[in-house]
Amino acid sequence: MTGGVVAAVDLGATSGRVMLGYVDDGTLRLEQVARFPNGPVERPDGLHWDFTALYRHIVDGLAEAVRREPGIASIGIDSWAVDYGLVHGDELLAEPFHYRDERTARGVDAVHRSVPFAELYRRNGLQFLPFNTLYQYVADDRLTDAEVSLLIPDLVAFLLTGARAAERTNASTTGLVDVRTGGWDLDLAARLGIPASALPPLIDPGDAVGSLAGEARERIGAAIEVVAVGSHDTASAVVAVPLSTPDAAYISCGTWGLVGVELDEPVVSDEARAANFTNEGGVDGRVRFLHNVTGLWLLSEAVRTWEAEDGAAIDLPALLAEAAAVTGGVPLFDANDARLSAPGDMPARIASVIAESGSAVPATRPAFARTIVESIAQAFADAVATAAQLTGRDVDVIHIVGGGALNRLLCQATADRSGLPVLAGPVEATALGNVLVQARAHGWFGPDATLEDLRRAVAASTSPERYEPRS
Repeated sequence: MTGGVVAAVDLGATSGRVMLGYVDDGTLRLEQVARFPNGPVERPDGLHWDFTALYRHIVDGLAEAVRREPGIASIGIDSWAVDYGLVHGDELLAEPFHYRDERTARGVDAVHRSVPFAELYRRNGLQFLPFNTLYQYVADDRLTDAEVSLLIPDLVAFLLTGARAAERTNASTTGLVDVRTGGWDLDLAARLGIPASALPPLIDPGDAVGSLAGEARERIGAAIEVVAVGSHDTASAVVAVPLSTPDAAYISCGTWGLVGVELDEPVVSDEARAANFTNEGGVDGRVRFLHNVTGLWLLSEAVRTWEAEDGAAIDLPALLAEAAAVTGGVPLFDANDARLSAPGDMPARIASVIAESGSAVPATRPAFARTIVESIAQAFADAVATAAQLTGRDVDVIHIVGGGALNRLLCQATADRSGLPVLAGPVEATALGNVLVQARAHGWFGPDATLEDLRRAVAASTSPERYEPRS
C-alpha cells in the first residue's frame, strides 16, 4: 500500500465542508480545512439554494487546502441528492431550486397522470418522495431553455473543470435511471416531456472528471484533477460504514436518516413499493435499499424556534442530557408526517400532531426533545424491521454513521426500540467515503481493492461506540 492526500468537498443541506484526507499505508485521517453555512433562501419565484455563495465558499476552501497541502492528488465532491442547476453554454441559468419548494406538487400530479406510480417503481425502483428530480423537471418551466441539467455535485465539478457529466449513484436518485441497467431511461424521459439533451453522460465513482481550469484554477492555485466519488452523500457514507456482519443494517443520520441494507440486486416488489423503500445506486454497483426517515432536522428546527423565542443560543448537549434524564413514558409521533416537512414553528406543529392522537403534549423542553428523539428512533427501528422483512435478511446489528452517531440519546433509543445492538461511528462517514474512493482510484489500496478492503481500512482507523438494547 501507498498513500497521499486528497481533498473532499462534502455538502449538506445545512452546511458544507472542505476536508483534507490523508491515506498512509491503509490508515485514514481527516482534517477540516473550511466549514460554511448552507440553507434555503426565499426568492420571488420560490425557495432556492444560495448556490453563488456556496460555490464561493467551496473555491475559497479548496484554495486554503492547496495552501496547506500543495501536493493534493485530486478533489472529490458529494452532496445531497435530487436538486440540480440548468446550464446553457458556460452559464448557470438560475439559482437551483430547493427540494422543499412548493412547485414540486404540480410535478407529482403531472407525472402520475402520464405514468402511474406502480409503473414508475418498476422502472426506477425509487420510493415516492415529492421532490424527486423527475417531478421537479416536469414542474420546471426553464428546463427546455437549458443545454443540460447537472445535479449539485456535477454542477460544482462543471464550474471547476468545464466537464459535463452525471455521476451514477446520484443520478439514480433522479427517477430517470433504469433500476436494472443503471442507464438513463430515455423512453420514460420522452413520455414525461423531459429532453434527452438535458441528461449528461453517466460516469462511475473513481472515474476522472477533468482538471481544474479557467478561473477556478487561477483562484485555487493548482491544476488538480477532479475524481468522481459516490457523489450522493449517502453513497459516500455507506462506503465508510464498517459493516461488521453480512446482515448488518445502516443508518446514515443527519438532517435525514437513511435506513437500510446493502444489496447486490434491487428489490422492486409490490411490498417494497407499498413500504416506500428505495433502490438507489451505490459504489461498485451495489444497491442501497433504504427508506428515508426525517432525521435530526426535526430537533434542529425545534431548537431554532426556541432560540428565536429566547433570543439566545441553546446548549444542545445540555438539552439532550436533560432529555435523557426525563422519567416515565413520552408520547410518540410519526417522524415522517408530511405536515412536519417544511421549515417553520416545529414545536407547534409537532404539538398539534401529538394532540390529534389524544396524547398529552410534553410540558417542558427537555421532555419535548425526548419525544422528538424517541419518535425518530422508533421510525428508525420500524424501517430496519421492514428492510429485514422485505429482503429476507436476519439483521443482527445496526451501524449509525454521520452526525447522529454523536447523539447518545438517539443511539441508545434506537437500540432499545429495535432490540438490536447499535454501533455508532464514524461521524465523518461521508467525507471518509469520498476520500476512500479517490484513494482507490489512485491505487493507494492496491490494484484490485474491493469495497470490503476500504471498509476494513475504516474499521482499523475508527472505534465505533456500542449500545446494547435495554429491556
